[in-house]
Amino acid sequence: MIAAELVVTNLAEVVTLAEGPTPRVGEAMGHLGRIPGGALAVAGGRVAWVGPERALGREVRLRSGGERVDGQEGIVVPGFVDAHTHALFAGDRAFELPLKVAGATYAEVARRGGGLYATVRATRRASEEDLLDQTAARLGRAAAWGSTSLEVKSGYALDHDGELRLLRLVPRLARRTGLRLVATYLGAHAVAPEYRRRPDAYVDRIVRRTLPAVAREHLADFCDVFCEPGFFTPAQSERILRAAMALGLGVKVHADEFVLSGGARLAARLKARSAEHLLASTVADRSRLARAGVTAVLLPLTAFASSPSRRSPGREMVDAGVPVALGTDCSPNSWVEGMPLVLAHAVHGARLTPAEALTAATVNAAHAVGLEDAGTIDVGRPADFSLFALPSADHLGYRFDAIPTRVYRQGKRVSSAELRQYI
Repeated sequence: MIAAELVVTNLAEVVTLAEGPTPRVGEAMGHLGRIPGGALAVAGGRVAWVGPERALGREVRLRSGGERVDGQEGIVVPGFVDAHTHALFAGDRAFELPLKVAGATYAEVARRGGGLYATVRATRRASEEDLLDQTAARLGRAAAWGSTSLEVKSGYALDHDGELRLLRLVPRLARRTGLRLVATYLGAHAVAPEYRRRPDAYVDRIVRRTLPAVAREHLADFCDVFCEPGFFTPAQSERILRAAMALGLGVKVHADEFVLSGGARLAARLKARSAEHLLASTVADRSRLARAGVTAVLLPLTAFASSPSRRSPGREMVDAGVPVALGTDCSPNSWVEGMPLVLAHAVHGARLTPAEALTAATVNAAHAVGLEDAGTIDVGRPADFSLFALPSADHLGYRFDAIPTRVYRQGKRVSSAELRQYI
């Protein structure tokens, strides 16, 4: 008999996402692995048992001092995996919003002191403790909304020492928050201001100096590039990504967010782990991504905030056979921390079904960031899950205001005090 330290019972359903291919594609994205009337047991920070509650008593006993949680006929789902964030930055850009509402373009906002370079200036000036405090608060709020694993990109220093400093903070943030964080090097977020007239020289610096240091110190799992006019051309992006691949890093591409830049085509040719944004992608692009097995990381709230005339092509990607994942794109330009709101926009805007959206926010998002043991509830996997006071998982995505009542990371609860602090 299994001796458990935590048992969760009286549930309408447990959603496991434990069976099927990884990542899920097409119809498989709708298969959630529901256990009606299910229960869950945890031991040693991992899932020790999951199944129908009627079988729990025969197979599991609660250890002395263990905790039994009454789920009050709610649901348990895997901890969300946020597959795309820029959460490591200082300051904010709230002052830009009236300008944007009045119709100012990105370039006009930048001329008035805003835009990405405003965040670069603030991040460069910030102390390590300020960066840790501000970012830990953002990540804590994300955890309170149910995210237990998150990708964290660099990209707001845009110089050698500054980018390495940001990446070195990621393990410290993981220890401080207890969350599972995946670091992505995004020195090619934009051309550094010192190199604005010499973009190829900046690419040289990334390839010859910074990427080798990132690989040598094992500071990141992935390298990402913003392949977009005014940022990095397909040729520059390919040079950076091939250098990263040669050093053993996985690769990602910010692709076709504003215009058809060739980013999705590049991601397919390199068989990148993911292509991200994709608002301007074409039917041909989707076919290429599907054939190459590249995961489309969609960011529907960024589309809502920055490109309101467009929507993320969720339905189109699923129907084309592309694996789809979701992320918040948490950044000073699109400040979103809660994945349940992303699921709702993925359903109502990107036209995914609620089941597809949940798959995209868990097992597929885990694949997009290289965490093959995250995003599911299965025996032996980390006990990362959330309890929602909802009658079924179909209400995730249907409702815009879903907030978990309990969140667990490796079987340990994000405490009530932390929830009050972060929400």
